[in-house]
Amino acid sequence: MSIEVLNESGVPVDEQTIADLSRHVLDGMRVHPLAELSVLLVDEAAMTELHVRWMDEPGPTDVLSFPMDELRPGHMSGGPGDDEEADPGLLGDVVLCPAVAERQAKEAGHSTADELELLCTHGILHLLGYDHAEPEEHKEMFGLQAELLNSWREKRRKS
Repeated sequence: MSIEVLNESGVPVDEQTIADLSRHVLDGMRVHPLAELSVLLVDEAAMTELHVRWMDEPGPTDVLSFPMDELRPGHMSGGPGDDEEADPGLLGDVVLCPAVAERQAKEAGHSTADELELLCTHGILHLLGYDHAEPEEHKEMFGLQAELLNSWREKRRKS
């Protein structure tokens, strides 16, 4: 799996942890092991520009997702009964803003690292086609997000 993490935010972030979490989420969602993902960390000015340009909303946001290929979880692995080799595909980009994450983390009472992990997981789920506009979608996406984060944190505790 190719996961590129690029920190242009000016804030120190553990890029390896972001890459490892991303791999955990993609593995948990049974995404093809050769799929490509990019995670970009930006400052508030860059995030504001992206937020205005792509969402037509003012100010910075915490996470944006820019899907490339129409990939869906579990449909990439060439599972049992699949005669064809699955195409690994390019997932797309997840853009995180550590400065916004830091403020949200303080409000939520947890660390900035925990908030970035939550946001990264959330962004990857959006790349995989999950959304939370409707109540049922919200329940499914946030339930899956919690499950993935819990398994990630359990895995880290054991290592």
